[in-house]
Amino acid sequence: MKKILSLLMVMALAVTMLAGCGSSSASSDASGDASYKIAMITDSGDITDMSFNQTTYEASKAFAETNGLDFQYYKPTEDSDEARIASFNNAVADGYNVVVVPGYLFGNMIIAVADDNPDVTIIALDVSEGDLGDYTLPENVACFTYQEEIAGYMAGFAAVKEGYTQLGFLGGMAVPAVIRYGYGFVQGCNDAAVAMGIADQVNVNYVYGGQFYGDDAITAVMDTWYANGTQVVFACGGGIWTSAGDAAVKVDGAKVIGVDVDQSGTIAAKYDRDDLCVTSAMKGLAATVDATLQDLIDGNWSKYAGQVENLGLVSGDDPSLNYVQLPTETWSMTNFTVDDYNTLVSDIFSGNVTISNDTENMPATDITVETFDNIH
Repeated sequence: MKKILSLLMVMALAVTMLAGCGSSSASSDASGDASYKIAMITDSGDITDMSFNQTTYEASKAFAETNGLDFQYYKPTEDSDEARIASFNNAVADGYNVVVVPGYLFGNMIIAVADDNPDVTIIALDVSEGDLGDYTLPENVACFTYQEEIAGYMAGFAAVKEGYTQLGFLGGMAVPAVIRYGYGFVQGCNDAAVAMGIADQVNVNYVYGGQFYGDDAITAVMDTWYANGTQVVFACGGGIWTSAGDAAVKVDGAKVIGVDVDQSGTIAAKYDRDDLCVTSAMKGLAATVDATLQDLIDGNWSKYAGQVENLGLVSGDDPSLNYVQLPTETWSMTNFTVDDYNTLVSDIFSGNVTISNDTENMPATDITVETFDNIH
C-alpha cells in the first residue's frame, strides 16, 4: 500500500512539474512550446468586409487550425477605443495570449493594454508610429505597415498602360495608408501616361468617402463619375468598393480596381460579372500573419519584439514574394502583360523607378487630377 501511495505521489509531482512547464507566457517562451491561443479583433468593420478584416480573420483562423491552436475572433460592440479595449480584455479573460489586430484604429488600444499585459503577444497590421504617438512599444508588441504607394503605383501604371485614360480614386477615410494608395495610384497613372506620350489625355478624379463602407451618397457620386466618362475607379477602403461596383454595373464598359487583396472573385460573385475588376492593389496581410505567427511558435519572436516594420518589395525577380503586388493568377489585362508587370517590379526594386510616400502633398503630375471634397 505504501509503495502504491509513493508511486501516486511521484506521478502527481511529475504532472505538477509538467503543468508548470506548460504555463510559460507566449511572449517570453523561447522554445516554441508554449500553449498559444490566438484571438483576432475586428476594427470598425467585420469579418465579411471582403477586405482587410476578412483577410486577417481568415489568415489567423487558418494558421490556428493548421497548427492545432485555439482560435476566436471578437467584434467590438461599437467603433470606439473603449469597445476595442473591452474586446481585448474579453479575449485575455477567455485565455487568449496572442491577439491579432488590423488597422490604425488599434493604436490607442495598444497604448492602453500592452504594458499591463506583458504575457499577451500583440500583432498589429497597419499600425504605424504615427498611430502610437510618442509611445514606445514594449517587447510583447509588433506592428507592421506596408508601402501602399508601391501597390497603388502598380495599379495606376497598369490601368493606363492597359488603355484607360479616364480614371478615378475613391478612398475610404483620409488616413496615411489610404493616402499612400491614392498618391501612389496618381503617380503610376502619370508615369505611364508620360511614357506613352498621352499625358494630356489622362484624367483622374480623386475623392475620399469619409468612411470605410459604401452607401447611397457615395454611390451617387460614383454614378456621376461613370456617367461623365470615368472608365475605371480604384476603390480603396474596406467595404467602400461596393459603391463603386454598384455604379459601375450600370454603365457599359465601366470597371473597378480592388484593394488589399485580390478582389476579382468577390466582385465577380457579387455582380455576376467576371470582367468588372481590372486588377487589385494588394498588400501581404495573410503572408504577414503567417510569417509572424510561425516565428512566434518557433521561438523567434525577438526579431519582431517592440518593432514597427515597414513591408514592401523583397524581390525584383519573383514578384509573388513581395508584400505589395498585383495578382497574377487572375490576370485579365492584355495590353499590359504579366511580363510587363514583372519588368515594372524589377525597375521599382532596382531604384530605376522611384515612388514618393509623402502623404502631405499630392504628387505633381503632367496628367490632370481633379480633387473633390470628402463625401462624408
